[in-house]
Amino acid sequence: MDQTPETEAPQTDAPKKDDSSGLIQKIQSLGQTNVPTMEGSSIHCLTIVGQIEGHMQLPPNNKATKYEHLIPQLVAIEQNHKIEGLLVILNTVGGDVEAGLAISEMIASLSKPSVSLVLGGGHSIGVPIAVSADYSFIAPTATMTIHPVRLTGLVIGVPQTFEYLDKMQDRVISFVTSHSEITEERFKELMFSKGNLTRDIGTNVIGTDAVSDGLINAVGGVGQAIKKLNELIEANKKEDDKGLPQ
Repeated sequence: MDQTPETEAPQTDAPKKDDSSGLIQKIQSLGQTNVPTMEGSSIHCLTIVGQIEGHMQLPPNNKATKYEHLIPQLVAIEQNHKIEGLLVILNTVGGDVEAGLAISEMIASLSKPSVSLVLGGGHSIGVPIAVSADYSFIAPTATMTIHPVRLTGLVIGVPQTFEYLDKMQDRVISFVTSHSEITEERFKELMFSKGNLTRDIGTNVIGTDAVSDGLINAVGGVGQAIKKLNELIEANKKEDDKGLPQ
């Protein structure tokens, strides 16, 4: 008598979806992603690299950070109760002034502690972003270029009237001086200095000089920045506990 071969039972469990493709797509489209999820991790890392793209779209070969990607992230950081602090990593040549100021104002208005770290460079409109955090660090070899708002170059790429440029420049000066220890006189001196930049007006400030001028709080790296942010988070928790009804 012929034996009917046993057929293998069909597999009912669907293969698990690989999330790595989604993560890669997110990195490619946004140029950044969240800090890897760790037990007890409550810090979100926001990276701002290349040129800050604003109202005008940059060529595809430019390394850029798009402000329309950063703004929703900052809103999400404010709303997410699991995120207790923000670490801003900067290595930027500058970019659109209005976009940079919008990002700076949003970081400064967060109810959660924030720390910024300038690695490589925090030039031009990157300066207000660097000082917008509650505490700022700069790597010893990092530089910051301070110069007037202009029609061409790293800061702005669309035609504007000189009157509007002056008002925009005043907004930058006011924001930087109100969110750092540098005086308005010293900041303007660095901004309008001649001879520091070849055939241009402005100043390159390196590491310790940025700290001595009061522009940045301290010289340090990632370790120091995270340590300081954790201290601010703990202090914020204690402050919240004091406000709770007994």
